[in-house]
Amino acid sequence: MSSVKPITIVGGGLAGLTLGIGLRQRGVPVTIWEAGRYPRHRVCGEFICGNGPAVLERLGLLPRFEQAGALRARTAMFVAGSNRSPVRQLPAPALCLSRYLMDALLAKAFQKLEGRFQENRRWSSDEYGEGVVRATGRRAQPTEGGWRWFGIKAHVPSSNPLDLAADLEMHLSSAGYVGVNRINGGEVNVCGLFRARRGDPRQGSRLEWLRGEAGSLLHERLDAAQFDERSECSVAGLSLRPQQATTKKECCVGDALTMTPPITGNGMSMAFESAEMAVEPLAAYSRGELNWTQARERIALACDDAFTRRLAWARLLQRMMFSPLLRGGLGSILLRSECLWRFMFAKTR
Repeated sequence: MSSVKPITIVGGGLAGLTLGIGLRQRGVPVTIWEAGRYPRHRVCGEFICGNGPAVLERLGLLPRFEQAGALRARTAMFVAGSNRSPVRQLPAPALCLSRYLMDALLAKAFQKLEGRFQENRRWSSDEYGEGVVRATGRRAQPTEGGWRWFGIKAHVPSSNPLDLAADLEMHLSSAGYVGVNRINGGEVNVCGLFRARRGDPRQGSRLEWLRGEAGSLLHERLDAAQFDERSECSVAGLSLRPQQATTKKECCVGDALTMTPPITGNGMSMAFESAEMAVEPLAAYSRGELNWTQARERIALACDDAFTRRLAWARLLQRMMFSPLLRGGLGSILLRSECLWRFMFAKTR
């Protein structure tokens, strides 16, 4: 019987770590290369909904999240100008936990399973050949459709409590949107996606952008808030154009595969889902039951089957969020529509 083939995962984010854990649970030798260090903050909504909690439960990771203090978010509200939706119950509770804790938790679980971890080590090759999975996130794209997309995140500490109407508040403006949600330890995560054209002036610091426009409910919420500057982080050059796994020559999971618009609140779930879908084909490759092309194609087909329609609806929702109609009379009707809420929530998951 041939020896078990090892798997190398380049990128130790949510998808890479989760895939490594799933493979180690099946006895596959795994090495993860991570250019950064743990723990650290990352731009992230820190909001796991949709299928994500179920994936964590199947992998035996859900109790670890709960022990780390993950909160259950049950309600959400959308705000656009003077228009706002009712506070609505989420179809299923979401998990909210700081990425600072989450990545460290997953890295520890991987190492406990005797996975090999190359922390603070950058993958030195541009090649992702046989036995190598790319989980490095999306490659930076300076502009997309004339816009430059960038994300910013910071925490409001528990010593400066915020009065939120819902567990998750999503605040929309012409320049972007900001999600505000409670996380572990009484902190509040504030994470925004913004867009700008080349040469657009930007006033104030990045943290000030998170506070929203003067006169908005977001500004009212955060005007006097003190951000924990240690948690501040940002990322630029985001690409939100949907991509199909079957068009790629590499084996990819997570954001390296495709990135869903953050407005859906489903990005973290897709990272976990894509990792879970890759586990069995890669384990079969490791045992010699599939060749590398077969394993990669099975993963790609499974991901496209799960994500293609979801991404198409997410792109439509993203366009809606930037439409001036949402801040007019029609927006009041749309934001209050229970049918539209349930329809778009279902379609983006």
